[in-house]
Amino acid sequence: MNNLSPTALEAPAIPYPPELYRFDTVAKGITGGFPAVSDAEIAFFHQHGYLVIDDAFSASEIQDAVAGMVHLMDGGNPDFRAIQFEPSLVKRKNEMGRDERRDAIRKIFRFVDDEPRLNAIAEHAGLLGLLELMMGEAPALFQDMALVKPPIFGSEKPWHQDCAYFNLPLGTTVIGVWIALDEATPENGCMHIIPGSHNEGPMVHFKRRDWQICDTHVPVARDTMVPLQPGGCLFWHGLLHHGSPVNQSAQRRRALQFHYKPASCPEITTQERMELYGSEGKDVDC
Repeated sequence: MNNLSPTALEAPAIPYPPELYRFDTVAKGITGGFPAVSDAEIAFFHQHGYLVIDDAFSASEIQDAVAGMVHLMDGGNPDFRAIQFEPSLVKRKNEMGRDERRDAIRKIFRFVDDEPRLNAIAEHAGLLGLLELMMGEAPALFQDMALVKPPIFGSEKPWHQDCAYFNLPLGTTVIGVWIALDEATPENGCMHIIPGSHNEGPMVHFKRRDWQICDTHVPVARDTMVPLQPGGCLFWHGLLHHGSPVNQSAQRRRALQFHYKPASCPEITTQERMELYGSEGKDVDC
């Protein structure tokens, strides 16, 4: 249930043009879990930059993951501090009760060494096996987070490419994995993607609402939504344009997000990354 109703606090205004996200095209997924993925689906991923499995994880696996996530959010591990609150709510966090506080959190991260129920998802045999087929070698987890888009106050994640954040060589098959713990809907801020955009190379990113692609550079006409039921999973390439609008509903939208790279992948410097994705020294503006 929503514990932060619009009558308790004024909902924040949408900070972006409404036409930046479309709601008329939905990505199609496959069913049958990880065993249902064939060579055709892997080829689809490389061509279009994404793959959706509607039933990747069982109800019990999702229940365990939610329990592990809530355990950390509620302070079950006193040494765990990697919790980020929604900007519009952070000043009130010490005044909140347990349930209200849960619905004020935006993100928790770096938890796989602290919560075995979440680590079990990150190391799921079916997941790792599919990633190895996609990458052509063993995957290595290098980022873990849980994304909590709270009711009413869940903020936007602007359009971006994940590789703009990571010091990894251009051409690396970086794969993001987004796992729905609650139903992700158009109303509560499900993921939006631009199919095929990973084939168009690095985009210059600007510091605006976040480290993002300029709003006017997003091919919005190709925007495709990815609504998911709990246990549904989206795989996407690190160069795929993606983002998620605000949550204007009374329903929370919790998800796990992991990033994997090929185990043999080296790193580059931040300067080398910014030469690809930064605006400095380029004749560009936003």
